Amino acid sequence: MTSALVPSLPSPFPERRMLRLAACAAPCLALTLSLAACGANRRVDSTEIAYDYRERHPVVIADRTELLNIAVTGQRHLDRRQADDVRAFAANYRLHGKSGIRLFVPAEIGQEQSVQATLQATRGALAAAGVSAAAIATTRYHPGDSDAVPTLRLSFMRLGAAVASPCGRWPADLANAASTDGWTNAAYWNFGCAYQTNFAAQIADPLDLARPRQEGVPDTQKRLRGIGQLRQGKDPSTLYRSSQRVEDLGQ
Repeated sequence: MTSALVPSLPSPFPERRMLRLAACAAPCLALTLSLAACGANRRVDSTEIAYDYRERHPVVIADRTELLNIAVTGQRHLDRRQADDVRAFAANYRLHGKSGIRLFVPAEIGQEQSVQATLQATRGALAAAGVSAAAIATTRYHPGDSDAVPTLRLSFMRLGAAVASPCGRWPADLANAASTDGWTNAAYWNFGCAYQTNFAAQIADPLDLARPRQEGVPDTQKRLRGIGQLRQGKDPSTLYRSSQRVEDLGQ
């Protein structure tokens, strides 16, 4: 007997089969794209956004203004808090000042006697801290708010460390699903800006970013110890041990 060949019939639901294939291919495509984003080359193609946060938000050395406000109290002397602030301001000026001190005095506020008393007390505190009168230039200004407490404003220019770019910029939407820009696996623009700003604020001397400091005076006591051991015919070297045995510590 010969068996008759049954012809294969077309699927009654061809569109469902295509949907199943598409559903199986979607996770594979997403996995491939995610792995491609984790490659070695993770720099953004645009020259506007650098990959390294130190390139996006560099710390630079620039002139900045040092400010101090002295409240007008009407007394002939400064209180302890304001006197300490003036002494610290004067010490900072003698160490880092690049210009003279500008002293801004409030004008036309109806408290001329109080202003003059605080002005004389401030000048006396600066003189006692070692600032000459020739280094102080007095200028009058008009306060914007008449209800606020009038203040004397001291300022001078000094070198400071600051971040060149402003923080809080978001040139790209991190949740944008309309394009593949968010799949680059690169750091966003604002990343690292707050860290760089805090780092710049903690730098005591901005010139340390430009060059290293010179070596200081050697330890006199250590040198005398070494010379004395040489005179006694002993080895002047020192052996620094990072760990000891338990029995040595117990003795």
